[in-house]
Amino acid sequence: MYFVYLLLCNDMTIYTGITTDVLRRLAEHKAGKGGHYTRAKGVKKLLYQEPQPDRSSALKREAEIKRWDRKEKLALIAISKP
Repeated sequence: MYFVYLLLCNDMTIYTGITTDVLRRLAEHKAGKGGHYTRAKGVKKLLYQEPQPDRSSALKREAEIKRWDRKEKLALIAISKP
């Protein structure tokens, strides 16, 4: 099982990535051991996670979300909240 996730960075930008373990990956990002982008920007919190059945599906969904503008990403986050 893979997950697509969105993080809020310290400069209020939204980072999108994939992982098999969201909590472990979040901890890595917060410790400065994630990608270059989050190492430079810092991470405030996890905004969204979405399960995917396999790595291929996760990569496709990640690419789709990365093409979206901020407004579309925020709408996805808002829809997922109860």
